[in-house]
Amino acid sequence: MKPFNKMTRFPTPEEGFRAVVDRAPQAEAFAASWIERVRPMGVRVYVLRRRIATIAVFVLSASLFVHVMFGANGMVVYKQKRAEYEALQKQIVQVQQENDRYTQQIQGLKSDQKSIEKEAREQLGYAKPGEYVYVPPTPAKPAPTVSHSAKK
Repeated sequence: MKPFNKMTRFPTPEEGFRAVVDRAPQAEAFAASWIERVRPMGVRVYVLRRRIATIAVFVLSASLFVHVMFGANGMVVYKQKRAEYEALQKQIVQVQQENDRYTQQIQGLKSDQKSIEKEAREQLGYAKPGEYVYVPPTPAKPAPTVSHSAKK
């Protein structure tokens, strides 16, 4: 059995440089073979650079168009929000008109005797002496529907 050496010996700088120099031809051969593999692709990319740039600009433009049209704040969402805004504006106008009608009705009931008489006749069923008030009959209650299902 071999004794365990507690001290590890590190190579000197000269030995490390010699190892690099010894392997330099192998590294050059590897680099040359790699360059020969990659060079045709590089030449092809260089020849097609205008087409590649045109395609890249087209893809960028298309993605920007899609984002502008269908994105979170795109044109589709804008049109939906615009339609919702216009519907709400119409609803506001209707509610304001209804509010104005109620305000006029309240003012009429406070000051106009004819309005007070009209409301008393319609809602309370009041009548002047010699007049008859017509009250429609109450509708009959419909018969309950018969269900033949089992009760639990």
